[in-house]
Amino acid sequence: MKDNTAMNTANKLKFDRVNWKHAALVVALPLMGAGGVLVGEHLIAGGKLTPSPAIAQSVSAVTTEAPTAPAAVPQVAQVPNRSSAIVTSNDPNFIVRVVDQVGPAVVRIDSSRTVRNRLPAVFRDPMFRQFFGDLPNQPQTRVERGQGSGFVIRNDGLILTNAHVVSGADTVMVKMKDGRELQGKVLGADPLTDVAVVKVEASNLPTVRLGNADQVKPGEWAIAIGNPLGLENTVTVGIVSATGRSSSDVRVPDKRVNFIQTDAAINPGNSGGPLLNQRGEVIGMNTAIIGGAQGLGFAIPVNTAQRIADQLVARGKVDHAYLGIRMATLTPELRKQINADPESNLNVQTDRGVVVVGVMRNSPASQAGLQLGDVIQRINGQAIASADQVQQAVEKMTVGNTMQVEITRNGRAMTKSVRVGTFPASAQASE
Repeated sequence: MKDNTAMNTANKLKFDRVNWKHAALVVALPLMGAGGVLVGEHLIAGGKLTPSPAIAQSVSAVTTEAPTAPAAVPQVAQVPNRSSAIVTSNDPNFIVRVVDQVGPAVVRIDSSRTVRNRLPAVFRDPMFRQFFGDLPNQPQTRVERGQGSGFVIRNDGLILTNAHVVSGADTVMVKMKDGRELQGKVLGADPLTDVAVVKVEASNLPTVRLGNADQVKPGEWAIAIGNPLGLENTVTVGIVSATGRSSSDVRVPDKRVNFIQTDAAINPGNSGGPLLNQRGEVIGMNTAIIGGAQGLGFAIPVNTAQRIADQLVARGKVDHAYLGIRMATLTPELRKQINADPESNLNVQTDRGVVVVGVMRNSPASQAGLQLGDVIQRINGQAIASADQVQQAVEKMTVGNTMQVEITRNGRAMTKSVRVGTFPASAQASE
């Protein structure tokens, strides 16, 4: 996966910088304006997210931003009450029963896109040809293929999967457990949350039941169904290891997701498949693993996936609130680095809060007067102690609304009113 930066995307996506920012733990990149598309099954290794060699090629993001969604958005599926349990762990065969009931609604998704081959300029140089001659004819295009998983949420053919499984695809084929193969159409894909919705023309399809990820607790059963490495309808079982893992925790700061962590085996090809609780309800969408580790898988909470899917179905696009900063959680060590930098001309007098390490030009933050070295202390009256809290606060805002940001600047307290903007579509497409 590409480095998480928007500074090379366009002139308008440039930042003022100082040297100490390179040593800072920079998070919440979506606030800044750079969204990289996750590639195939996510592999997180060495602090970076890299694609597994065994899975799909990367595909370009096609989602762009649009005006604020209407107040009433039709839901693609209703979250059931917890009392609507399918089975309970009192049944020694509850996993078998969950798989029997949910398995038919889990699908394999095959995607492909045609890519034009571009001959490097050096090979077209007359001097090169003088010494090495003409190169053999190369095909002008090639087909890149990918594979993932998904699950049916509505019996008329509505399917949830990961954005990186289908984004940019020319063709999408959906294979049901009963062997049927259906042509799919991507209704929308959102790279910032890695959620996509695919539609097939069918009726009376088996569907999953959606649970409530907000009520999931560590230690609960976790059942994953998917198509790892092309092995269809593979079932793995573990527990929920943790909830609320921030994008920075998972080392994907360009995503706007608080992940569910599980030790249920997740492998390349599981992307987009469901993570289920012991009652057979979907609690998450499997999306990431940490390479070189065991039992470190991550799923997008189903509440997030459903919220994004509602907007994709209604409008084909998703609005994300946008502030336009890079930031880091302030620590005593970082404070010393900032104050010791002769070029920064800053005097940070606190060890608590979130320090601004970059401000995008012409962004809402820039227009409100936020500057390098400002330390965010409160947002809308709520104390801020970490960069993740800032990201969560922005994500809760409606585009066009104003947030009150209390900061300290060189020891002076002040409040800035920031009108939240829409995440730039150009930043998503450029990555």
